[in-house]
Amino acid sequence: MTKLLNAVLLVLLLGSAFALVRNAYESRRLFAALDRAKNEQYQLEADYKRLDAERQAQATNLRVERVAREKLAMRPATPAVTQYVGAGAAPAASGGTP
Repeated sequence: MTKLLNAVLLVLLLGSAFALVRNAYESRRLFAALDRAKNEQYQLEADYKRLDAERQAQATNLRVERVAREKLAMRPATPAVTQYVGAGAAPAASGGTP
């Protein structure tokens, strides 16, 4: 009877040891995955900050004005190029100023 009890206890001890090893392996694997995710988070945050700084640099007033003049051939509105339309008058067919 004691041999049977010893065998059962040995099987339970081995099962417990295997469960302990498996849990330790799983916790190391999860910790490594968490560490990789944190590193990716830091990298994404750094990329976001860099891209946000680039966006702010691209949206400055001077740059927008320069691009409008150079690439879009836009010019400031002056009275010479402004066309006024009266409230009751029909626009001229020739497209000239009234």
